[in-house]
Amino acid sequence: MSDISFTQNRELSWLQFDQRVLEEANDKSVPLLERLRFFSIFDTNLEEFFMVRVGSLTDLKNLKKKPVDNKSGMTSDEQIDAILTECVDLYRKKDQVYNQLVDDLKVDGINLLKVSELSEKDKKYVEYYFNTKIEPILNFQIVDRVHPFPRLPNLALSVVFSLRNHDDKVSNNVGIIHVPDRIKRYLKINDRSFVFIEDIIKEYGYQVFEGYEVGNKYIISLTRNTDISYDDDDFDIDQDFRSYMKTQLKKRKRLHPVRLEVDSDLNEESIEFLKTQFDLDRKNIFLTKSLMQGGFLFGLVEDLPENIIKKYTYEPFSPLPSAMVDPKERIIDQIDKKDIFLSFPYESMDPVIHLLDEAAEDENVVSIKITLYRIAHDSKIAKALIKAVENGKDVTVLMELRARFDEDNNIFWSSKLEEAGCKILFGFDSYKTHSKICLITRVDEDGNVSYITQVATGNYNEKTAKLYTDFSLMTASEPIGQDAKELFDNIQLGNLEGEYDNLLVSPKSMPEGLNKLIDEQIEVQKNSGNGYIRIKVNSVSDRRLIDKLSEASNAGVKIDMLVRGICCILPGISNRTENLNIYQVVGRFLEHSRVYQFGHGMDSKLYISSADFMTRNIRNRMEVAIPIYDDEVKKRILDYLDLMFSDDVKIRKLLSNGQYTKVQNINNIDAQKTLIGRAKKRNILVEEERTANKVAKKNKLKRLSEPMTDERKKLVSEKNYFQRILDIFRRK
Repeated sequence: MSDISFTQNRELSWLQFDQRVLEEANDKSVPLLERLRFFSIFDTNLEEFFMVRVGSLTDLKNLKKKPVDNKSGMTSDEQIDAILTECVDLYRKKDQVYNQLVDDLKVDGINLLKVSELSEKDKKYVEYYFNTKIEPILNFQIVDRVHPFPRLPNLALSVVFSLRNHDDKVSNNVGIIHVPDRIKRYLKINDRSFVFIEDIIKEYGYQVFEGYEVGNKYIISLTRNTDISYDDDDFDIDQDFRSYMKTQLKKRKRLHPVRLEVDSDLNEESIEFLKTQFDLDRKNIFLTKSLMQGGFLFGLVEDLPENIIKKYTYEPFSPLPSAMVDPKERIIDQIDKKDIFLSFPYESMDPVIHLLDEAAEDENVVSIKITLYRIAHDSKIAKALIKAVENGKDVTVLMELRARFDEDNNIFWSSKLEEAGCKILFGFDSYKTHSKICLITRVDEDGNVSYITQVATGNYNEKTAKLYTDFSLMTASEPIGQDAKELFDNIQLGNLEGEYDNLLVSPKSMPEGLNKLIDEQIEVQKNSGNGYIRIKVNSVSDRRLIDKLSEASNAGVKIDMLVRGICCILPGISNRTENLNIYQVVGRFLEHSRVYQFGHGMDSKLYISSADFMTRNIRNRMEVAIPIYDDEVKKRILDYLDLMFSDDVKIRKLLSNGQYTKVQNINNIDAQKTLIGRAKKRNILVEEERTANKVAKKNKLKRLSEPMTDERKKLVSEKNYFQRILDIFRRK
């Protein structure tokens, strides 16, 4: 049995993270409409949590041998009970935050209204809209002795009516109207006022049930288990993997319910009715007076007048050109001279796209190999790869079809790429490929082979590169290129046991390498008392790494960690994690970059990586971490980490009891805001320098074109004379 005195359950830790997102929705220092967006993110996060995590735990309940969580000692049943108990309080907080949001919006003239709150004039307009636009497309049904309760799909939003026949004294019949997904979830009453479609149906839907008297009416939202297991036993080796994935995805619509939300206090009879229909326990049914399925709120915000959006959202910011990239010179040529580092979303992803575009056209480029996990729907990356193969390059793409909720898009692009002539690989049978690595191979006129390697912490996705904080390194390093070549060779052989001199690659060399790096700091601590580890990741759950970090802490190594989401290790536990500090930042952008630092300052060993400290990443996926050798790049990353850890506005500190607390606001540093400011300043300085150089060059050309005066000829002659004398002495 693992020592659980300094660890906590991953699911409960995740709920703490989502609560932190909800706090942003309640933070009055955050622009008003951004708070609405944070509420939307919180709600969407919770949906996915129930679909995937509660879904997988529900599956585990059916196993004969009950697995036990090695961070909390809980069985799957106990974890579900703990989650559902925690969610009661979370739903209470959700309703409080939403009501506060609605009130704050109203103060500023933005109205999220119930039909009952409308004027008589607006009610007539809404009823007309219902009769002309909603009612004609409604899918509704009576449930009685001869009409069974319909099977609702995942995330179905429905309105339920209690019905009684005029002739019946008692009736248990109900009517169900499915909220159509072919229209917007809201109706604009005016530029600043909205009413939700489900509330309109709740108010006027009785009209479709002619011949019945309507009693209670309430809105429900059903969440199903969508944690599909891509079990190799289900896979016929002769079957095309894309077809297999398409079949598996269809299962999502008909998996078992795990959560039901209702918007009204129901009597026990109604509760029992719902429990029976959905085969749910009472604890899986949640009352919420606030909005359900709030993902559409992003669209609602964009539907407001432009001046309102500008006033109540973050100051617009678009990724800026990198100061490390000269727009007038080929990216390939620049990488040959020096490593290029990009920090998203503060800097644009365009150089990565330009690199692939150049490679597609470069006569010396013979091949491009890349791993793709999530890409944009209208992917410039994929289009560049298609252009490359059309130009005769050998293009190999490892497309991971099992990227959760992006499977359809990846199936689509894998087909398009294959049709264009790319060689498509689907990864390994039992291991997802989550790495973000690209290798460009060149052969010059003399037959010399060289490489450009690009490794990133985030996906090749132009959309998320504007929303997530990530790092990208492009290098012409020969040792790195050799490792990358070896990695892709192993991929094509289905070999996960490769050995590499520089790269850390899971599931083999990464856990071994991390253990070695931690051991080195333990040894440094023994010898000099100066051992240090600093980690920035999204999640920490791997039991063996947790124990290794505890070992380092016990040896006296100082450890600082910035963990955005799940964190199963607890700091400040006597004889376990006394030298460990853990922080969390939730801000405007989603913190997504992974950085591992071993040692202090410029003498440290520094890596950027695609891998979190989770078992699935370290031991059950193919991930890549790349060392940072370039001093300029290393300094940039270290400065970035220094800033993130100095945040005293958006940062929270994890306590030994698993709760997060604010740190003392001394310097009022919002790290993300500061990085935006730095990016803008850096862009201005670069533009000024380039303008100055352009003017200087122009002036020089002007001087050279002017006829020489006698005085100037004399000066030039004298300068040449003294230069010849100096050259003679140098030769001696």
